[in-house]
Amino acid sequence: MARSVLADRDAYVSAFADFVSASPSSYHAAGALAETLAKAGFADHDETQGWAPLEAGGRGFVRRDGAVIAWRAGADVDALSPVRVLGSHTDSPGIVVKPEPDFTADGWAQVGVEVYGGPLLTSWLDRDLGFAGRIVTRDGAEHLVRTGAVARIPQLAIHLDRSQNAELSLDKQRHTQPIIGLAGEELSVLALLVRELGGGRSGSGRGRAAARSAARAALTVDDLVGLDVRLYDTQAPQRIGANAELFASPRLDNLSSTYAGLAALLETEPEPGTISMIAAFDHEELGSNTRSGAAGPFLSDVLDRLRLGLGATGEDAARALAGSWCLSADAGHSVHPNYSEKHDPRVRPLAGRGPMLKRNANQRYASDAHGAALWSRLSADAEVPTQEFVSNNTVPCGSTIGPITATRIGIRTVDVGVPLLSMHSARELAHVDDLYGLAKVTSSFFQRA
Repeated sequence: MARSVLADRDAYVSAFADFVSASPSSYHAAGALAETLAKAGFADHDETQGWAPLEAGGRGFVRRDGAVIAWRAGADVDALSPVRVLGSHTDSPGIVVKPEPDFTADGWAQVGVEVYGGPLLTSWLDRDLGFAGRIVTRDGAEHLVRTGAVARIPQLAIHLDRSQNAELSLDKQRHTQPIIGLAGEELSVLALLVRELGGGRSGSGRGRAAARSAARAALTVDDLVGLDVRLYDTQAPQRIGANAELFASPRLDNLSSTYAGLAALLETEPEPGTISMIAAFDHEELGSNTRSGAAGPFLSDVLDRLRLGLGATGEDAARALAGSWCLSADAGHSVHPNYSEKHDPRVRPLAGRGPMLKRNANQRYASDAHGAALWSRLSADAEVPTQEFVSNNTVPCGSTIGPITATRIGIRTVDVGVPLLSMHSARELAHVDDLYGLAKVTSSFFQRA
């Protein structure tokens, strides 16, 4: 991100589209974050090594599997300096590859898969799909892999089931297995992954071309001993709408928040005496209960190490956290014109009217009155309109990393996000003004919270 993207909406949206295209899996998203941060002068921290003390103006990041935490210290930081955390997640609901995935059925070569999180399964039918993720080879090396469009989950023809337009129900085992070609052609998704090794972004960026060539020449399927690979929609993000004001894309939930945090961190000088931070977790769609999820120790580990580097003793860490804030940024729901009754009858957030403050009386979101006041002030400072979201009482409310982070760390948290249509679809829809607006408010958060 060499050029400024916060100064111009269209430049921001174009850069965000590039980021989405580079991030078909959480591992690719973490790699893209790490590469961008490193190019901007952020120091890459190894969790197994000692870290140098944090100083004023210091900037760094650490990657754990599909998650990244990055920070930037303002002037005059010390052991009592509060943090301003933009929390997000890198994963999205979808379909992942099972172990021993290759099989054939009725003349077709297929791939065994299982459902990840809560996707709209019907949205994955009849799309040009690829495979992306990470593989681990016998020597313990981890590689990002990505194929082109090689797979499809075909829907049953209407002639064979006339009831589908009235009621379509997909069996997660029988009806989600993609085809990759015809049986008898010795097709294998594992062979495809090995062949395409290095086709996505590398995590480090050093010697990438040479490493790819060597890997392709040397590796075989027998060398592949572990994989975390998912299907992804190969159609690129696209601005649509009569005035190109809408943005159709995979993984807006929640790369929309992840990129907003990245752009703001890179381009915004922290408020003196504070530390700006982005925490892009993995596995939010599964409940966050992993080592790289918000319910795990990743954020607390990083905060502890940074605080020790600032000379914290005794009550310093607790005092610093008491003055800290987390913006838990995750996508939310715009009013759907075809299902109006599913929304609250009076609180009607709409795409294009600004990022949302998300409220729930049962603390499915962590926002409270103080958080609402903070969000209102930040939005006004950024000159970005804002609106509120609350669920219809008859419709169950989702949740975010917000309550988890607040519980796990004890940090004051407010839940916000960009309004979407088709959340959890293979392809979601947002307004370009909202995407840009979230980044601008996040910048204000780092400068003035």
